[in-house]
Order: sequence, then C-alpha cells, then structure tokens
Amino acid sequence: MLPAYRPEALTDFSQPANVEAFAAAVESVRTQLGQSYPMIIGGQEVWSDNTFDSTNPARPADVVATFPQATIAQAQKSIDLAHEAYLTWRFVPADERARFLLVAAAEMRRRKHEFSAWMVFEAGKSWYEADADTSEAIDFLEYYARQMMRMTRAHEFLAIHPPEELGFEYIALGAVACIPPWNFPNAIPAGMMSAALVAGNGVVLKPAEDTPTIAYKMCELFWDQGLPAGLLNFITANPGGAIGDALVDYPKTRLIAFTGSKVIGQRIFERAAKVHPGQLWLKRTVLEMGGKDAVVVDETADLASAAQGIVASAFGFQGQKCSAGSRAIIARSVYEEVVGMVVEGARKLTVGETDQGPTVDMGPVINRKAFDKIMGYVEHGRQNHTLLLGGEAIETDTNGYFIQPTIFGDVSGDAKIAQEEIFGPVLSIIPANDFEDLLRIANSTEYGLTGAFYSRDRARIEQARREFHVGNLYLNRKATGAIVGVHPFGGFNMSGTDSKGGGPDYLLLFTQAKSIAEKL
Repeated sequence: MLPAYRPEALTDFSQPANVEAFAAAVESVRTQLGQSYPMIIGGQEVWSDNTFDSTNPARPADVVATFPQATIAQAQKSIDLAHEAYLTWRFVPADERARFLLVAAAEMRRRKHEFSAWMVFEAGKSWYEADADTSEAIDFLEYYARQMMRMTRAHEFLAIHPPEELGFEYIALGAVACIPPWNFPNAIPAGMMSAALVAGNGVVLKPAEDTPTIAYKMCELFWDQGLPAGLLNFITANPGGAIGDALVDYPKTRLIAFTGSKVIGQRIFERAAKVHPGQLWLKRTVLEMGGKDAVVVDETADLASAAQGIVASAFGFQGQKCSAGSRAIIARSVYEEVVGMVVEGARKLTVGETDQGPTVDMGPVINRKAFDKIMGYVEHGRQNHTLLLGGEAIETDTNGYFIQPTIFGDVSGDAKIAQEEIFGPVLSIIPANDFEDLLRIANSTEYGLTGAFYSRDRARIEQARREFHVGNLYLNRKATGAIVGVHPFGGFNMSGTDSKGGGPDYLLLFTQAKSIAEKL
C-alpha cells in the first residue's frame, strides 16, 4: 500500500551541507555540457546532420547540448508509433502503469540536485527556482500515480441494481502530443507526459526549443526502466512551429496538451477543431496559456507582508511565470507606503549568473527574442509612465540576457503594460480608489489565471472569494508557488481551457468513461 501523498520538501539552502551538495551538482553538470543527444522514436535513437544548439542564456556562446531537427515525417511517424503502442498499453493494469511513475520519482529524488543544476545552465534558474521546479516534477509523478490507482475504483460509486452486473471505468484515449514550455522545463513536461502515460495513452513529447536537455533527462527515467518502445517518443525542433502544427493536425493525434503563449494556444485550439480525412474522433485539447496576474492590496492589509508578496510574485524567475504578479493594485490611502516598501525590496534583489551560488536571486531572461520584447515594453513604459526602479539591461562580458527588476508607478488599469503579458521582470503598480475599484481593475484583463488579495477585512475577503475571477486565488499570500495536490493549477478566460494540473480531476482529461452493464 502506498503511503499518503505528501509534496516534496524544498531544499533549505541556509544549511551549508545543502549548499555544498548543490554546488557539487552544478560542477558535475558543467563537465557534461556540450554533448549531443538523439531523438527517440519508437524506442530507437534518431540522429540528423541538421541540428540546433541549446545555449546558456547567461552565456549565450556556451552550448548546453545539441539536438536533431525533426522533420514533419518524423513527427507523424512518432504519432503513429505512440498510437500503436497505446493499443497494448491501455490494457496494462493501472497499478503497473503507476509504478513507472513512482520509480521515476524515486530516481529523480535521489538525483534532485543534478536535475536542478541542468536548469541553472539551460534556463537561467536560480538555485531556489530550479529546486522548486524539480520538486514539482517529483510531485506530479507521485500524485498522478496515486490518482490513477484511485480511478480504477470508479465502479464503487454506482448505485445498486440487482438484475445487472455493473461496470464503470476510465479508458485511455490514444496518442497524446505534449508540447510544454521552457519556463518550467522539468515539472510541466513531467506532469503532461506522466498524466498521459499513467492513463494508458501513448505520448509524443516535443520540448521547448530552449530547454530540451532537461526534458531528455526526465524521459530517461522512463526509458531506463524498460518502458515499452513507442510509448514515449521524444522529438526536437528549432523553430518548433511547423513540427507543432504537424503534431496537432495529424489524424491519429487524439489529444494535445500544451502550455505556452495565448497566441500559440489559440492556434492549437483552432487547428485541433478541424477534422482531417481518416480522423475518427474530435480531438481534445488541454491548454494553459498564460496570465496578467494581480496582487491586490487594500488599506486594512498587513502592508509589509503585502509588499514582500508583490516582490516575490513579480520577480521570481525573472517574472517568467504565467502566474507572475506583474500588476500590483493598491488602495490610494496606502499607495505611497506600499510602493516605497516594494521598491526597496526589489532594489535588494541580486541579478547575475545563477551557477555562481544561492545568493543570486535573478538570472537572465530566456533568449534574445524575449530580451528584445521585454526591453520594448520597458521603453514604452518609460515614455508613458513613472519609472520607479530599474529599466535597464545589465551589460556583461558574456552578453547574457540580463534585465534589471523594473517597476513603473501610477499606471492606469487599462494601460498597455497593465494589460499585455510581458513575461519578464516588469511590474506595473496601479492605484485604486476603493475596494470596488481594486476588484474591478483586477478583473479587467482578458486573462484569469492567478491573483492575490491582501486584506484584514473579512467581508472583503469573502467578496474576493466570490468575485475575483481567477483559477487560483490566494488570500494574504503571494500569487505564485502552486503546489501539486495542494493548489490545483489552471485559469479562466484566455488563460486556458480551465484544466487543473495537479488536481483530482486532471487525469479525467486524458481518459474517456465507459459504462458497462451485463444482465444476469
């Protein structure tokens, strides 16, 4: 019998032994940089002369790893093989499928710092952010294994009907295309892929072009166990758009699981709706598309705690989270006081190369394209709003993509930088007249992912529960940091398809229900 699920503990970097262990992992991974990795299609290594490099955003000249460029034919073949493997895998008992996840979780736990260190180099994550990412990946593996085991008992909830023997079961769908983002390059691929596999499906995983190495390392945990060939196919491409379209369009694709931008999510949603010749089903999509999340502070709040929450929400992993609190909406009567504490807190953040140690709070943004986009928003903010902190790129000898934590004040709720997802270390602070105005501004974007509300007023807290329209609402705490099985994660409106990763109903999205009755 499995012990009850408990989230993986984060590493305490105040302990010297933990710092030494993580530093050793960083140095070990440093010696492994620059290697080439294959695609894995049908259990076979696939190489190509046409390749691309994954690089370190702190030192763009440094190659983390080299990968093959997939062709459309290879993408389609991988779906064919995933579908073929599913035809057998779907009948493997759920407990047996779940054990693949549990063994992978145990191995990732043993090598936790190693997995985190890869993200320090490939994604520019701080030690704390990388450790949290790996912890979340372990949590997904542990949680979905248990959820699948519970789902096999679905028939226990049927009514008694004496003339018939009754059955109700969740069966697999088919071939699942998993298209994860680069910002949680271990946790999100692990969650998508493990949910699909444990539910009895075949998988094609196309990692983000910026972070394929950590995804490959995660997949190895399954291949090394002897997972049947074709069940977990790994293909890579840069740029990935044409290959992503091929996966979405192919008739044998049954479900697309995607996390990323609104634009790409909408594209997938539209393309998946088209029924192609030979397609026997309506494709299902599980889409998480981002946010423009708000931390809201009224005049009754613990202002120091609120200021800390604003800084943590806005600048964790350089603001490159869909849950990032990139808007702070503050009651006018406490506006100046809170702004002062927020600016002072953000001023203390250190920016640098994250492989240098745990005291580096913020690393680089992911690539040149992101850097240019963010600096474009910063320039727009300079021209239209009050710059309170930052606003500059940080020059380095390595030409890394570093940007200062940047804060604009006296921003209107409908301003460009308060409405559009920037996905970088840029915070807009918005004054509001009263509680109703706070809530109105919070709900004024097209997104609805996360939100935080700081208040000591019980009536307002209850109203926020009802009317703050986000999928993940946090009261008197920061807007980031959802934990698997504790804070099921996913949003409303243009933040996605309302799915809840790490929640009790997530696996239902990767299955279909079958009711069976036999007359006795």
